[in-house]
Amino acid sequence: MTGEDLHQLLLSKWGRSYDLQIRKGNDKVFLQVMWKYLEQASFPMTEAEYMAHLETIAHYLNAWGSLAQVESFIEATKERPRLGKAVSIPIDLGDRASEWLLEN
Repeated sequence: MTGEDLHQLLLSKWGRSYDLQIRKGNDKVFLQVMWKYLEQASFPMTEAEYMAHLETIAHYLNAWGSLAQVESFIEATKERPRLGKAVSIPIDLGDRASEWLLEN
């Protein structure tokens, strides 16, 4: 999956180019679909920066083998991002979790 594929997944589900963030918490990793989106005048990234950011997110998802998890979660969820409430997608890192969840 590429950043463009990820962008198309967001557009087909919610009709907007939502920001994505990877967050770590309590021995888990989450992909969060944030409430800010590219089409907003106040969005902090240009379109080129946004696409580069999605490419980076896609790179991590590919490395983790998590693409199918993310796709099926987004397709199945009834949630939608709204002000102050992101959609959190848990990422199952399986046996490789220790590689990614190092203490600071």
